[in-house]
Amino acid sequence: MIKSKVILKAILPVVILGIFAFAFFAGQRPSSHYPVPLLKSSCPPGFKLNENNECIAKNLYSQYPTTNKAGVGGLKSALPEIRDGFSPQEIDLGRYLFFDPVLSADQTVSCASCHDPNKGLSDGLAVSRGIDNNKLTRAAPSLYNVGYLKKLFWDGRASTLEEQMLEPLFSETEMGNTPENLLRTINDIENYKKLFAEAYPNRLKDEPILLKEITNAIAAFQSSLVSLNSKYDQYAHGYDGALNKNEIEGLNVFRSFVARCAECHTPPLFTNQQFAVIGTPEPDGLPLDPGAEIPFNDKSLRGAFKVPSLRNIAQTAPYMHSGRFKTLRETVQFYTDGRGHAVPDGENLLIHWHIWEPNLTDYELDRLVDFLKTLTDESFKPKVPEVLPSGLHISS
Repeated sequence: MIKSKVILKAILPVVILGIFAFAFFAGQRPSSHYPVPLLKSSCPPGFKLNENNECIAKNLYSQYPTTNKAGVGGLKSALPEIRDGFSPQEIDLGRYLFFDPVLSADQTVSCASCHDPNKGLSDGLAVSRGIDNNKLTRAAPSLYNVGYLKKLFWDGRASTLEEQMLEPLFSETEMGNTPENLLRTINDIENYKKLFAEAYPNRLKDEPILLKEITNAIAAFQSSLVSLNSKYDQYAHGYDGALNKNEIEGLNVFRSFVARCAECHTPPLFTNQQFAVIGTPEPDGLPLDPGAEIPFNDKSLRGAFKVPSLRNIAQTAPYMHSGRFKTLRETVQFYTDGRGHAVPDGENLLIHWHIWEPNLTDYELDRLVDFLKTLTDESFKPKVPEVLPSGLHISS
């Protein structure tokens, strides 16, 4: 009896440790039995459900006739066409997939790892990190209002959200997965089989989940990420008390022919969706990033990058494609320091003609920053799921 007690005492810590280890690792693996609620049947804010179970974008900009294909974007300017018409169920399924690290090879990285709702749908890093903490080459752009964009990535190499997301999913340095492994993993999770059947009711009951359904659902969610209720928007729609004196002065600098900010960052989307060579300096020790020159095989686009939207810009520091500038004040200073002043020796870049020498004063630059902060709006920030269909933890 005494001997049995001694043996039990000796092995008890090992047994307990084994139980904890099992529980821990079980929590890291996809589970088919983790409870997940039904998909939402209502549209996200900013969208209205029609009789065909489609979420259609509805906002005050829809009442304006001017689409601003050129110019500086007046206060009563319409937005470009958005990608909408997804069902509420598709959007909600895409939300689960977006936050689920099961999409990555080792189940540690999700789309939200680089596009965090608490960081303006970016990640707060100069350049993003992928699987195994791999350091990537460019900053993660914000996804707010991405449904309005016609070119994606900093160099514009993708034209649809589905095309864009294939790269991070299957890049060895980003999410590290393969199509075969991703489909095998998703199809082994009972919860996802149920949710895909709910989101796509016309599919055959026993048909395996397809890659195009995964990318379509994520595209549906990303297209719902709108940000159109900032202080600036309230001012544009007629509430003149929305902006204070300093912010209005900053708006006037922004839209002035001297600063020319609005020529490229055209309201109300705050991008003209074009490419611009501005000669941003790279981080110390790094060579020039050729930008759009590579995907378009065009020497005139050497050093060119897509003009980003400035929506929620105050939340997405650091700035530029390489995260070169830490603050908005530092960023606007770059634009007033002179045309091509940071171009490396030996490079002959075709600097965009809007980039010149505005010689803005410190006061004007400070007011410009005041205005840029009025473009922040989190009222439609997506809700992070409480549980994931895979049973994995939300990655950070």
